[in-house]
Amino acid sequence: MTSSRSTSESAAPGESRAEVAYEHIDDDVCRRFQRSVEIVGRKWTAAVLMAAMRGARRFVDYRARVTGISNQLLSQRLRELESHGLIERVVVPTTPVQITYRPTERGVSLMRVLHPLVEWSVKND
Repeated sequence: MTSSRSTSESAAPGESRAEVAYEHIDDDVCRRFQRSVEIVGRKWTAAVLMAAMRGARRFVDYRARVTGISNQLLSQRLRELESHGLIERVVVPTTPVQITYRPTERGVSLMRVLHPLVEWSVKND
């Protein structure tokens, strides 16, 4: 994805200025971007993150807000999001033990970045 052309040059015929603006991004940044997009792009992941941002805390809250997801897949997505540092799993030592999930600061920052996509989807769906 690297290029020798300066971003200050005007776009060539058939290229938009937006395309020119991305030419300076190197291959390492492209790989990091791809990993990030693949995390969020997995089926149900964005819905689980959205549920967390909308106040879901307990497993049953997530099930209620993410209609159609199975218990097994919800558990898997919560574990994956936890492993990526986007969701925090909290064990409350009560009887019976209570487990809650909440977005981490990293998860909140990701959702801030994705918020324009939420707005876009409302306008374009």
